Amino acid sequence: MFEKLIEARRSTRERADLARVLDACRQLLTEKGEANSVAIATDTLQRFERLNAEGVQRFFEVLATEFDPDPGDVLRLAERYAVNRSPEHLVKLARAAEPPRQELLRRLNRAPGGTAVLVRMRAKLLDRLRQDRSLMAVDADFEHLMSSWFNPGFLKMTQVSWNSPASLLERIIHHEAVHAIDGWNDLRRRLEPDRRLFAFFHPMLPDEPLIFVEVALLSEIPGAIGPLLDRSAAPVDEPKKFKVATFYSISNCQPGLRGVNLGNFLIKRVAEQLQRELPSLKTFCTLSPVPSLVGWISKVDEIASARLKPAQVASLNQSLGLLRKHYGANLAQLQSADPAVLAALPKPHVQALMGLAAFYLVLRTTSSVNDLSVVGDPVARFHLNNGARLERINLAADLTRKGVKQSLCLMVNYLYDLQDIEDHHQRFVDGEVVASKAVMSLMA
Repeated sequence: MFEKLIEARRSTRERADLARVLDACRQLLTEKGEANSVAIATDTLQRFERLNAEGVQRFFEVLATEFDPDPGDVLRLAERYAVNRSPEHLVKLARAAEPPRQELLRRLNRAPGGTAVLVRMRAKLLDRLRQDRSLMAVDADFEHLMSSWFNPGFLKMTQVSWNSPASLLERIIHHEAVHAIDGWNDLRRRLEPDRRLFAFFHPMLPDEPLIFVEVALLSEIPGAIGPLLDRSAAPVDEPKKFKVATFYSISNCQPGLRGVNLGNFLIKRVAEQLQRELPSLKTFCTLSPVPSLVGWISKVDEIASARLKPAQVASLNQSLGLLRKHYGANLAQLQSADPAVLAALPKPHVQALMGLAAFYLVLRTTSSVNDLSVVGDPVARFHLNNGARLERINLAADLTRKGVKQSLCLMVNYLYDLQDIEDHHQRFVDGEVVASKAVMSLMA
């Protein structure tokens, strides 16, 4: 009985907190609310962070309905603008079409620490968006505003070193999303003279990295990740030997900033700084995973492409059949195999795997987001959209369990030619993946 009473009181308190949050949001959009916006916004955000999961869901639902534009006003002003395309009519239409929740978010952002809370708020929204598509317009408003607030022109690029604050180094270890950092010794090796780590910071989140990239300075383009992560390898401290800068890991630290373009600007800015610092560097590339390769091979029924010759299509389908015959329909035998097995596959099986990987990356990775069946690999999309060239597919490049499961140990080099980035980006936008002859020959 006592426990039920406590639960009832908690439920009443949580409903009251949600009501106060929503009332404060409504007040913020009034003239009186604007005059006291900092105090109201501060209290509102504090109360929001105390809401339970049900309260958070209800909060977003109210944002999606009550804080939408007035459709009658939008229609009336759109018809007026269609008749008379004057600047005054366009301004009025734009103001009417903007959802009031955008102004609400701007005013909430006036609170001390408001930017950080709103980033966390969007992370919660994104979690719910997977199951509730009615929140799409709310998320579009968050993304629109955060793309402005986190414009790269506002961001500071910082090189993280072993002498950086311990709290920052701990965050780097925590947020590394591609190749886990196994403690302080592992991190220290990644900050030696032949390694670099750069991060973007925002003035309103000075102690929180937004995104960071790890770079290996080498004499040649690498074909495997193991040597780059080997903690026992002696660092090279001879700048003249550095001919290649390899971006081998890029990690987003703030889930609430998903969709806000930061990585492409960071890579380009890092490349420019390294080129100034080390004139001997001539090549900028990546060593990247192919996280969705096995999933695609497991699901595809038949290879088809009007861009390939019939003989090429037939050969690729034979490759698909060969792998499935020997390793199961979903390649389960390979996914569970020891990495040494994958490193010693029979030559016909290697050729089959490499050909299918080339087809997937070149002809199933697209800039379009409208047809989800042909979006392709997310890492490939990121680099190709940045203007990189698909340079090389490497066999037995990632011998970790994660590498086996995701891509059967394959990794890819994307080449960033600073002179051709814009051209390659435009060609990808137009539907073409720029790839080297070596990659294209894998589909022959």
